[in-house]
Amino acid sequence: MSTTEQDLQTAFAGESQANRKYLAYAKQAERDGLPQVAKLFRAVAAAETIHAHAHLRAMGAIGATVDNLKAALAGETHEYTDMYPAMIETAKATGDKAAARSFTYANEVEKVHAELYRQALADPGGLAETDYHVCAVCGHTVAGPAPDKCVVCGANARAFEKID
Repeated sequence: MSTTEQDLQTAFAGESQANRKYLAYAKQAERDGLPQVAKLFRAVAAAETIHAHAHLRAMGAIGATVDNLKAALAGETHEYTDMYPAMIETAKATGDKAAARSFTYANEVEKVHAELYRQALADPGGLAETDYHVCAVCGHTVAGPAPDKCVVCGANARAFEKID
């Protein structure tokens, strides 16, 4: 891998992380009663997304939809089979309950994501039109109406957000 390819990967990771971090900061600013600061964080987060997408394109990492589905499935599968189980064990061994819970929720949800991608790969053009709902507590993703209770974290239906 060339230095430029490594730099693109590093830049993509940094911009992606900045986007997520700034969106979290925006939520906190809203809770703190600072809507203009929240708006600033969201604006910069949007710009970071533009940078991340440009780096991803420059890496040639966006392919045809079927290839993207395969890559997404591989990534989600890696997370729940290799990455998160080790992190869960380490967090439990060190007594970090918050990290263990966070990793456990993510691990369970990545299995759901992998299955959703598997279904989409089976017939990308024939995927039934449906709404998707995401639990704001753990990220559990549901095709169809929000459940009365999240099967991953136990949150009630109000915790689910419809994704357009």
